[in-house]
Amino acid sequence: MKHLSLLCLCALALTVVGHKGVQPQALTYAERGSDLGIRVFQQVVSTKPLENVVLSPHGVASILGMLLPGAHGETKKQILSGLRYKKNGPYRMLKKLHKTLIAKSNQDVVLMANALFRQRGFSMEEAFLSSNKANFQCESRALDFSSPDAAAEEINQWVSNKTKGHIPSLIKADMLDPALTRLVAVNAIYFKGLWKSRFQPENTKMRPFTGGDGNIYKVPMMSQLSVFSIGLASTPQGLKYRVIDLPYHGNTMSMMMVMPSEEETPLSRVLPHISTATVKSWSKLMHMKKVRLFIPRFTADAEVDLEAPLSALGITDLFRQDKADFRHLSAEAVHISKALQKAKVIVNEDGTKAAAATTAILMARSSPPWVTMDRPFLFLIRHNPTGTILFMGQINKP
Repeated sequence: MKHLSLLCLCALALTVVGHKGVQPQALTYAERGSDLGIRVFQQVVSTKPLENVVLSPHGVASILGMLLPGAHGETKKQILSGLRYKKNGPYRMLKKLHKTLIAKSNQDVVLMANALFRQRGFSMEEAFLSSNKANFQCESRALDFSSPDAAAEEINQWVSNKTKGHIPSLIKADMLDPALTRLVAVNAIYFKGLWKSRFQPENTKMRPFTGGDGNIYKVPMMSQLSVFSIGLASTPQGLKYRVIDLPYHGNTMSMMMVMPSEEETPLSRVLPHISTATVKSWSKLMHMKKVRLFIPRFTADAEVDLEAPLSALGITDLFRQDKADFRHLSAEAVHISKALQKAKVIVNEDGTKAAAATTAILMARSSPPWVTMDRPFLFLIRHNPTGTILFMGQINKP
C-alpha cells in the first residue's frame, strides 16, 4: 500500500415507475461540480458532527453528469441548477475534464471508471448511450435483475476490479427489485498518491489527539521537517483556521488540510464556509514556510446515502415516481430508487518513490515552528490544474 489510497463509488439504481440555484461564481465546470459535492458533504457532516466522514465531491458530480443527458423538464432543471451548469449542457467541458483527469500524467495516481448496468431487454435512447460513452468513456452491460443476487455479485466484481479490491461490495441484492430495476449507474474513482516529501517511518511516534468527542487518544503521529505552503484564513464570522498544502509526486495533485486555529473552535463552525471559491482564495493567503509538521496516520471509510443531501439541495424530482422525467434515457418511465456512495481513505508514511525535496529555503536560521494536526481536521484531495475536488473528509478520530 503506497502512502495514500482513496477511492469512491457512486451508484444509482433506476427503477421503473409503478431549491432554487445559487448564483454561480466565476468557476470552471470542474469546480462547479465539485462545489455541489462539497455542499452534499456539508449536509452529511451536519448530521454526523463527531464521526469520520469521507466523500468524493467529483464522484457525486460525475454520476449526475452521467444522468443529465437522459433527463428532461424539471428533473433536468434541478440537476443543472444543483451543478450550476449552463442550460445547453456542459458535455464538451465534461468530456475535456474527464480526459484531463485520466491523462497519462495521472495514470499512476487516478483511476476512474463509469458503467451502466441495464436490465436485459431494457431499451435506452441511443443519444444517451453515445453521450455517456463520449464524455465519460462509460461502458454498458446487460444484466438480469430478476436474479438480484447474481446481478449484485457482477456489479460488485466490476467495482472491486476498478478499485483494486478496496471496495469489494457496493450493491446489496435487496437494493435491486427483481421486477422493477432497470438500470444501475456506477462511477468509481481510485486514487493512490505518493508524497512529494515523504514521512520517514522512524519519525512516527504515538502522540495525543483530542477527538471530536473531547476525549484524548494516543495515535501514531507522522512527522517531518520540510517546506510547505501554509496560510491563515478566516470565516466571514472571523473564526480563524489554518490551511496547509501537502503536494503529491508530480505536483498536479495535493492534499489540503484545514484545522481551526483556536482549540475551542469546533471544526463544524468552519465547515459551512468551505466552497470551491474558498479553496481557490486560499492560494493568495499561502506562503512557503519551513515547519515541523505532525499529522496522524489514519484510515477512514464511509457509506453515504445521497438521497437526503441531494434533496436538501433542491435535487428532488429524480427520486420521485410521480415527478422523475428521464424521457431522453428511455421511453419507459423510471426514477432513482437508491443513490449511494462508498469511499475509503488510507494515509500513512509510505511512498518510497517520492524524492524528498530539499531547497535553499531549508537554510532558514530560526527554529522552525511546529504545525500539529492533533484535533479534528478537514482534508481535501485536489487536482490543482482543474480545481477538481476528488475527495474530502472530516477526521474526528484517526
